[in-house]
Amino acid sequence: MSPMTGGQALIAALAAHGVDTIFGIPGTHNLAAYAAMPDYGITHVSPRHEQGAGYAADGYARSSGRPGVVLTTTGPAILNAAAAAAQAYSDSVPVLFISPGMPLSHPGRGNGLLHEVKNQGAALDAVVAYSHRVASVAEIPLAVAQAFAFMGTGRPRPVHLEIPLDLLDGVAEAAIVPPVSLGVAVPPALAVEAAATALSAGRRPLILVGGGAARAAAQVKAVAEALGAPVIASTNGKGILAEDHELAVGAGFQHPSVVAAVNDADVVLAIGTELAPSDWWIGLPPLDGKLVRVDIDATSINTNVVPGHALVGDSAAVLESLLVHLTTKDGGGTSAAQRTAALRDGFLNDAHAEGGPWLEIVAAIESALPRDAIVAGDSAMACYYGALSNLPLYRPNAFLYPTGAGTLGYGLPAGIGAKIANPGAPVLVLHGDGGIMFTIAELATAAELGLALPIVVVDNGGYGEIHNEMADRGEPVHAVALGRPDFPALARAMGCHGVVVADAGELAAGIKGALDSDRPTLLHIRETSRAADGMN
Repeated sequence: MSPMTGGQALIAALAAHGVDTIFGIPGTHNLAAYAAMPDYGITHVSPRHEQGAGYAADGYARSSGRPGVVLTTTGPAILNAAAAAAQAYSDSVPVLFISPGMPLSHPGRGNGLLHEVKNQGAALDAVVAYSHRVASVAEIPLAVAQAFAFMGTGRPRPVHLEIPLDLLDGVAEAAIVPPVSLGVAVPPALAVEAAATALSAGRRPLILVGGGAARAAAQVKAVAEALGAPVIASTNGKGILAEDHELAVGAGFQHPSVVAAVNDADVVLAIGTELAPSDWWIGLPPLDGKLVRVDIDATSINTNVVPGHALVGDSAAVLESLLVHLTTKDGGGTSAAQRTAALRDGFLNDAHAEGGPWLEIVAAIESALPRDAIVAGDSAMACYYGALSNLPLYRPNAFLYPTGAGTLGYGLPAGIGAKIANPGAPVLVLHGDGGIMFTIAELATAAELGLALPIVVVDNGGYGEIHNEMADRGEPVHAVALGRPDFPALARAMGCHGVVVADAGELAAGIKGALDSDRPTLLHIRETSRAADGMN
């Protein structure tokens, strides 16, 4: 125990848990924490908006596997980050959101103090795993340790800590709580053996892999090869099995060919995936009686589909246990590679049909990116119709995308966070013209950091998806056209390079140059599509 301010206790506790980067904006009520940062070697990144801070921490966490940390000030600041917190919750991303709160002695019904909101903790508690308000300086290190233990156990979810602003400046005795050594959850041996028997008996096995298997890439590959099972990835599972592996079909569950593959399979192994409607756009096919499911979350394992074999535990550990009992398969008369190739042909036909307007853009991106690249996308047609199923990637957590909540504005700040977490890896941002305006200010953040970050803005003149939905409903099409901002000029005004790209060939060359540049480069390209035609 030693006397320290609440701000010192907070930063010391974060440093003890391996935090090296904090995303946030200083404000009147959190300055005691900022005062302590230089003493603990923590790098601070200053996004231009708290929502950007949240998305950047999310991108940092997804791409690195380490929790991201956001520090805001009170009231409106933490509420600005709430959309990012909701996105992290929906996609199971460990992000710690920290904010001051009203003083311990603050009147319960309020008195008009600066940044006062009715119930800040309740607002955050509604969108994260839990929101906790500490009651003393001594409790701060414990609350941090509990948050990291929670985020590292079971299904990762974001957490909010609220520290009364008078505690941040207050001085009291406090002791840093060291990180907890976390165990690895595994299901009972009999359950594993029964599941392995079912998998080994299958003649047409299929594997569905989601983001929950990101740390089990080697085990996914080994199980797929042992079973001779084609692998189809969800959006967040993209790249867990390198997409040029002979058993990789592709990423994206929304295609008719994927439904047909599931219907044809006699046993399906689903690893770390919710089997959620946000992935299965055209509906989840029947899986009754043939599903073996691996998930860290005992609640989620029965959500959407009740499996015949439920294996609750860490994906890597469960797959290691399965491997001991699996019988190698021969593909039922057809080699696994041949079966996968046939499935891949059908998958790519669907992907090309769905992504037609963006195929040249995606091909240009593919030609320019090194094998270890990370792509941070937004909820834009160029991403979910274009890149998801048509841009091959080769590493886990290579496609950062706001799947569950489907927020706009995610891509740019997430790409910043990913580049900070992986400075040696090439990172590309892919945005639509509508979504990037949600967080366009983060161009200034990327420029300040001097990041070699290609930012591809695919412009259809507005909210293209909503344009098409309005038209398909036979209703008036309005409120979706956003004009034609000069994005390259805007980028240059914020300290980035800004380039107009006329075609896919120029785009590929521009991306290659941007990856070696001294600052971010915004590459603006117009798409040719139904939506773009409708908004011209």
